[in-house]
Amino acid sequence: MSVVKSSLSDADLKTVGNALQGALVDLVDLALVAKQVHWNVVGPRFRSVHLQLDEVVTTARTHSDTVAERASAIGVNPDGRAATVASGSAIGAVPEGWIKDDQAVRILVDALGAVTARMRERIEATEQPDPVTQDILIGLTADLEKHAWMFQAESA
Repeated sequence: MSVVKSSLSDADLKTVGNALQGALVDLVDLALVAKQVHWNVVGPRFRSVHLQLDEVVTTARTHSDTVAERASAIGVNPDGRAATVASGSAIGAVPEGWIKDDQAVRILVDALGAVTARMRERIEATEQPDPVTQDILIGLTADLEKHAWMFQAESA
């Protein structure tokens, strides 16, 4: 049951709802992964990587709220529960313990790559059914790709 009535058709609502839910899961997990690495990074580039990780966390959290609120606005209830995030994320597991700065950079490059690849699929999927959602996904993907660029430059 949806309390909020959407102007989208049922088929379009399903497509857009799935895209938003997938984006939410990936963004919540990205924030968690970046924070976990942030707490455990060590090495000569500790400070720069540590600060850069917090920037990713802030971006992911900001966009996850926007995505969840868009879902609610069109009548899809967002699900950011831990079990939902754990079962649906594209991001691989983070190793336990201390993480060397070069490994931290690799983890984030891989995580951002996985998330942006799926975001690009969602951008395509939402083009026709809901350009408003597509616009949100385009903006957040641009921000994630900027972070990916910066982490890739760290590993050059």
